[in-house]
Amino acid sequence: MHGYLSITRPANSVVAGLAGVLGYLIATGTVTPESAVLIGIVALITAAGNVINDYCDAEIDAINRPDRPIPAGLVSRRGALIYAAILFAAGNLFTLATNYLCLAIALFNSVLLVLYAARLKGMPFIGNLAVAYLSASIFLFGGALAGTEGLAANLPVAGVTFLAMVAREVLKDAEDVEGDAAGGARTLPMILGIPRTITLAFVFAGAATVLSMLPVFRWWGLPYLLAIGVLNLAVLIGAMKVRGCTTPVCIRSSRVTSTLKKGMFLSLVIFTAAAVLL
Repeated sequence: MHGYLSITRPANSVVAGLAGVLGYLIATGTVTPESAVLIGIVALITAAGNVINDYCDAEIDAINRPDRPIPAGLVSRRGALIYAAILFAAGNLFTLATNYLCLAIALFNSVLLVLYAARLKGMPFIGNLAVAYLSASIFLFGGALAGTEGLAANLPVAGVTFLAMVAREVLKDAEDVEGDAAGGARTLPMILGIPRTITLAFVFAGAATVLSMLPVFRWWGLPYLLAIGVLNLAVLIGAMKVRGCTTPVCIRSSRVTSTLKKGMFLSLVIFTAAAVLL
């Protein structure tokens, strides 16, 4: 049973589920007992995506990650495939207790998770976009429980998450150029080169910064503007350490992906506080 638990990456799955509730909180300013179903739905579908990812990567993991459940012999490939199907089915069945918007997002994301694991992961930049969308869509899913207005209320946070995740994903690929090349992968930094990849990442990070300021004009006013402005400035200053890097080692030493991750987390804190208090 340990293998079947660990292959789902349970901590990541539960955190994703909590992000769904956060989307509902941003949409409504409150959390109701009914919104708890979001945790189960998102956690189950995220877990299913993790399992199908390990199923598709079994041969690669046998070389690079022999400790993963399938190469370690804790879960068979056939067992993983059946397990993923059960998790996907359970997650989508629970969505029937919500509404058509949530059901549509859940079904689409389930298909995309399978496509990502099977094909999109190996496609330069397309895989990065898929991961960014899947991360951002959790907030749309949570907001959708409150209807179209709730979904619309989460568009800014979903947009910021998407743009910031694209920036982080391409920089993570730049960090891993040596290992990816040895494994036969072809990522965006291998095509564009590291300096151009950094420039592209800054374009997406800058777009995320601009988008994060837009809710001030419709909803949240000066307190939000000050908080998000200070955070954006701090993140951009921290990210500037990567400028001029031409090697994966330089990017790793700049800790730029860690800076972006912390910035995304803190921006969610600000969005949530603004939704509840302002």
